[in-house]
Amino acid sequence: MASTYDALPKHHQATQSEKLVITASSLGTVFEWYDFYLYGLLATFISKVFFAGVNETTGFILALGAFAAGFAVRPFGALVFGRIGDLVGRKNTFLVTMGLMGASTFAVGLLPGYETIGVASPIILVGLRIVQGLALGGEYGGAATYVAEHAPNNKRGLYTSFIQITATFGLFAALLVVLGFRTAMGEDTFSGWGWRLPFLVSSILLGVSMWIRLQLNESPVYQKMKDEGTTSKAPLTEAFGQWSNLKFVLIALFGAVAGQAVVWYAGQFYAMFYLEKILKVDGATTNTLIAIALALGTPFFVFFGWLSDRIGRKYIILGGCALAAVTYFPAFHALSDAANPALARATATASVIVHANPGECSFQFDPVGKNKFDASSCDIAKAFLAKSGINYSNVEVPAGTIASVSVGGRTLAAPNPALVSEKDRAAAITAYQDDVKAALAEAGYPAKADPNAMDKITVVAVLFYLVVLVTMVYGPIAAMLVELFPSRIRYTSMSLPYHLGNGWFGGFLPTTAFAMVAATGDIYYGLWYPVVIAAATVVIGLLFLPETFRRNIDA
Repeated sequence: MASTYDALPKHHQATQSEKLVITASSLGTVFEWYDFYLYGLLATFISKVFFAGVNETTGFILALGAFAAGFAVRPFGALVFGRIGDLVGRKNTFLVTMGLMGASTFAVGLLPGYETIGVASPIILVGLRIVQGLALGGEYGGAATYVAEHAPNNKRGLYTSFIQITATFGLFAALLVVLGFRTAMGEDTFSGWGWRLPFLVSSILLGVSMWIRLQLNESPVYQKMKDEGTTSKAPLTEAFGQWSNLKFVLIALFGAVAGQAVVWYAGQFYAMFYLEKILKVDGATTNTLIAIALALGTPFFVFFGWLSDRIGRKYIILGGCALAAVTYFPAFHALSDAANPALARATATASVIVHANPGECSFQFDPVGKNKFDASSCDIAKAFLAKSGINYSNVEVPAGTIASVSVGGRTLAAPNPALVSEKDRAAAITAYQDDVKAALAEAGYPAKADPNAMDKITVVAVLFYLVVLVTMVYGPIAAMLVELFPSRIRYTSMSLPYHLGNGWFGGFLPTTAFAMVAATGDIYYGLWYPVVIAAATVVIGLLFLPETFRRNIDA
């Protein structure tokens, strides 16, 4: 390893324009993230079309599969395409991943629903989601490696930071296309068939991105290895079968990427969920506030990438994780106070208490809405509070005691399902929920956030701060991962920890955090998930993660 940039070979002085390299790699990755986010944005329509009529058990399994498959298989995509990228080259591999992503997304737009082809419809959908996740697992490592291997040695963080912006730009693109079609077509038409158009439009983006990427040459680092016959013959064995490299895969995962992933997903997706579902801010306002914060914060991806070329990657990434671990709870409290001050006051002055026996309570989390939570009085009491995003505490009572909710000096006993016939149960539950809703309103709990009472400047400021933390951890991470591993197995080695971290630790954060909130009744309890992982990453990173920013990556 050289101590100064001047001692490093200037492999970047290739014939190809560096701007074309960055543009082509970034544009292609934006396109792939656009495809990936469409599933989340249009999940409601997908569920209605593809899972209609499936029996309850099958529907539950397939709905969970469609939700989780894209995240779950990303590490396997990293292994498959990382190996191919180290065997046959960077350029051709990420052309394949882009083609797979585009084809699977376009196919969703044409896929017949359950009413037309039956159970084959959701099964094919899950299969397409798996293909998409595999392709994304191979795309990022290829794009990051390709750009880094073209970059000047003293600008590697800056150049790869443009790859880091692509996920945010992909989310922007998906939001804009979906909102554009919904506005132009009207909600009824969009719900009927218009939701398919954003998937079909991806074919245009695919064509443009493929054409641009076809103009690229192979990475000069890989081309040199190929010409010299020094490429790896067994990338998986070298990357994960030899402790000398495997230990850095583990260090990268637990000492950098895991924390980066939870900060990324908490700062963008969980913040969006928290505003809309917990603080009851309407969807349009939530999207607008998030979009403003993202627009303000996005340049900091490039800033921290640039800064990491000067002071190093390690302490910027770990600094972002440390700030997240220390400040998430006060930041989300501030978000509550500013976005829905009435709810914050009610939570502080009129506590909601559920009196129930824990053994008679189900786990209050159902990602696809199949559980009615009406089998016990405890379920009935807690289900309404969980779905309404109401903060509550639990008081244990003896077994067999009918569960009740106390708020504002009133105690409301839930219906006992054993004493209510099946046909009358829904009406009894509705009447009970209306009573609880009225009691909450009397205690000052608002049905939704009041836009006029909202301190939008403070909300945007908090969201902006969360996005800046995202840029700290994410801006330099691509350069660090590239620099950690030797050229002959770089694609394989860096892709796996990245996608394990972002696909599993990060991808399941919103679901896990919401499950923690639903299980405890504490609206802030879900924050412990990113806080603990970010803090662990800081400790492991400080102890084991090397600084990499002056490394020669040609070797």
